[in-house]
Amino acid sequence: MIDMIEPSMWLLLGLVALLAGFIDAVAGGGGMLTVPALLSIGLPPHIALGTNKLAATFASSTAAWTYYRKQLFSPSFWRQSFVATLIGAIAGTLVVDLIATEWLEKMLPLVILATALYTLWHPHPKGNSHSLPEKSASLTKKQWVQGTSLGFYDGVAGPGTGAFWTVSNMALYRLDILMASGLSKAMNFTSNLTSLVTFAILGHINVILGLTMGVCLMIGAYIGAHSAIRFGARFIRPVFVTVVIILAIKLALQAWF
Repeated sequence: MIDMIEPSMWLLLGLVALLAGFIDAVAGGGGMLTVPALLSIGLPPHIALGTNKLAATFASSTAAWTYYRKQLFSPSFWRQSFVATLIGAIAGTLVVDLIATEWLEKMLPLVILATALYTLWHPHPKGNSHSLPEKSASLTKKQWVQGTSLGFYDGVAGPGTGAFWTVSNMALYRLDILMASGLSKAMNFTSNLTSLVTFAILGHINVILGLTMGVCLMIGAYIGAHSAIRFGARFIRPVFVTVVIILAIKLALQAWF
């Protein structure tokens, strides 16, 4: 299959991955570009999804590390979220072949549109405060519910997971959008890596193609994360809303029409 891909197609896949990495680091949703691109060259759906997970893990790791180095994500504080997401992602990948996905395909656009609408009307974060919520039993419960559900969703389906993390972080913990993006990238990396291991065990990965696109995603993620950190909420917010709305429209057309 690799030998059949023309040089121009390699270049196009690389550019798509670069843009997807940038979008994913800023707002999440880069998979809406990379998965269709992989399918367009004739890869079977399961191979396309597995290959995309390999590439996406590169991007999410780069973005997560960038936010961490800028002190916009505290691993020790969010330990419960990490464990919950890991468990949720494992559960999702184990049951993905046992449940019908038709209802997900039809409901997903509605959920994502609701996310976009929430973001549009969510109060704009004031100032540059990046304070974390106080530790409590309520906080731990929120982390477990959020982590297991979004981890499970990423294992079963995946599109928009990063966007869901960002908006739920703002809603549950009152984080500004920059801090919410940092947590989103770290947790998205956790579920991506879990799904990647599962796809690898099943043999559903084109390693060469995945690694090639992964490098381009890393570059895009590096640029995107630094751009988000430099320009803050004014930059992240419109990109986030735009990506979410486009993703919702794309999924709606596929599922309902």
